[in-house]
Amino acid sequence: MKKIKFLLIAMMAMMTTAVFTACSDDDDDNVSNMERYQKEVEKTVRKEKKNDKAILLVAFGSTWQQAYDAFDLTRSEYAAQFPGYDVYLSFSSAICINRAMAGENTGKRNFYEPKYWLEAFGRVQYKEIVVQSMQVIPGEEFSRVVNAMKDFGNNSNGDLDDKYMSEVTLKLGMPLMYTEEDAGKLATQLDMNLKTYAQQGAMLFMGHGNPDEYDTYKANVRYTQLEEKLQAINPNYFVGTVDMMDNFKVQVHDRMVEKGLTTGKVFCFPLMSIAGDHAHNDMAGDDDAWDEEKGAFEVNEDGEVEDTSWKMYFSHLGYTIDAKAYTDGEGGLVKGLLEYKNIRNLYINHTKNAEVVDFYHSMYPEE
Repeated sequence: MKKIKFLLIAMMAMMTTAVFTACSDDDDDNVSNMERYQKEVEKTVRKEKKNDKAILLVAFGSTWQQAYDAFDLTRSEYAAQFPGYDVYLSFSSAICINRAMAGENTGKRNFYEPKYWLEAFGRVQYKEIVVQSMQVIPGEEFSRVVNAMKDFGNNSNGDLDDKYMSEVTLKLGMPLMYTEEDAGKLATQLDMNLKTYAQQGAMLFMGHGNPDEYDTYKANVRYTQLEEKLQAINPNYFVGTVDMMDNFKVQVHDRMVEKGLTTGKVFCFPLMSIAGDHAHNDMAGDDDAWDEEKGAFEVNEDGEVEDTSWKMYFSHLGYTIDAKAYTDGEGGLVKGLLEYKNIRNLYINHTKNAEVVDFYHSMYPEE
């Protein structure tokens, strides 16, 4: 009996050892995606760390190779402009991250949310961390950037050293049009790049914008201000969006008619950091909901024409569309803002003027 009992105990010990051994292995089945992502990001940071200061560029994201090229170019330019910093790139959109991992539209690329990068920066203890928003306006996506920084500053994972957190310098670089003054600077640079189009006809900018319920910091007003600044240079400039109420392509057309632009050439340009789905499809695509019988479009309850690109919309309204302008090749307008050096410089200037934020001491005001 004692022998049997001893054998049972031995077998149980062996089984327990096997269980612990299995759990200690790097078995992906026992690791959550969050843990896996954090390990990958930390491994990358430890491998690439060369300085004690870091810059994290945070974009919404994309799945287009053209966009990846623009991001890579921007990151390289940042590395050249900030030689004492290690430069990294992050996406804030989980959908874009997952689709990029799956290789949608192009080869597989791994981009991770800002929280993973900031946590990794804390673990390797960068002395200065600059987070640069690559958004155009301080809207919903910018608020995600700020929230990620707040979570990091408050050590939300609870695993970073308090002394380090109280001493690290954390800075925030603002979006392209953070202020009305920024809108004026952007207008000047856009005119430098696109004045030849505005001299031929209506030059339309398609921004993203936020629905009213997501208009964080009331940032939609920047589009209106940008149009005002541009029209002070040339009245043929107009700025609309895909999501801002009362500023869809329908309202852009209304404003064109008010100014007497009922015929002639129309050119469109994506007022977005990169040329992705919105630029290629919503602006320059072939989606067309024109009703042949009625000879008109159907306007939805929000005052917009759905399932019709800007190119096709203005084409049906009698304007002349130059097909070459709607390519991403030489002379084409399907380009993101980051594909222009002078626009990249506006972002770089925001980084140089990044503001210090102190979320650690806002959590511990007595410190």
